[in-house]
Amino acid sequence: MRNYKTYIFTGSAVMIFAVLLVASPMSFATKDVDWHFNGTVIEACSCPMFCPCYFNTEPALKHTEHGAEHFCKFNMAYKVNKGHYGDTDLAGVKFWVAGDLGASWKKGNTEWAIVTFQSGTTDAQKAGVSTALSHIFPVKWKSFEVAEDAEIEWKATEDRAEAKLAGGAKAHTILNKWQGMGGETGVLKNIAYFGAPRNNGFKMMPNEIETWKVGDKAFEFKGTTGFMITVDMKSDDLTM
Repeated sequence: MRNYKTYIFTGSAVMIFAVLLVASPMSFATKDVDWHFNGTVIEACSCPMFCPCYFNTEPALKHTEHGAEHFCKFNMAYKVNKGHYGDTDLAGVKFWVAGDLGASWKKGNTEWAIVTFQSGTTDAQKAGVSTALSHIFPVKWKSFEVAEDAEIEWKATEDRAEAKLAGGAKAHTILNKWQGMGGETGVLKNIAYFGAPRNNGFKMMPNEIETWKVGDKAFEFKGTTGFMITVDMKSDDLTM
């Protein structure tokens, strides 16, 4: 086990809390392997723009159409730009994470997550992604599973991003550009993305739709938070 610090920004102050990082629930990962992960995510969640989960330890306070229940139900469609796990190349690997952060994660406890890898991803590549994810998201999931591999469609331009899982049969996310000053996409800079030590900023793109269609955890939201961001982390960061 390893103690790991996550940095969450609240206004101008920085709040630091330590959570206990348990061994990755994915069976692919092994210890003491040099790794690097650089990936871009098409991400959306149930919170209004912009998701307060990046500034607090609980989701939006008003989900009035759901009885004021607190949750942050999300879809993350990742594409690895570059990276490695030992001698294994991770570039081009795609994977999908759907889940719910729950009502509060002040103590590092979260509700559920399901990871799906692109069809054809090797066990060694899954090990690399699993290892990186266990440090990028240093939390304890109440329920965690790795689903059967499926096809992932991932495409993004300056104005629009779209991701589909199993052709949209299992999940679908569409984001559209939020116009900032000078006609450029609005970008939120210098805010932490969970445990990743580096990112290029949150590119604001509210969702047209984000939906998870599998089992009793299915959900759908429209017009809520959406963004793209590139995160970077490597094994050397854990010794700093």
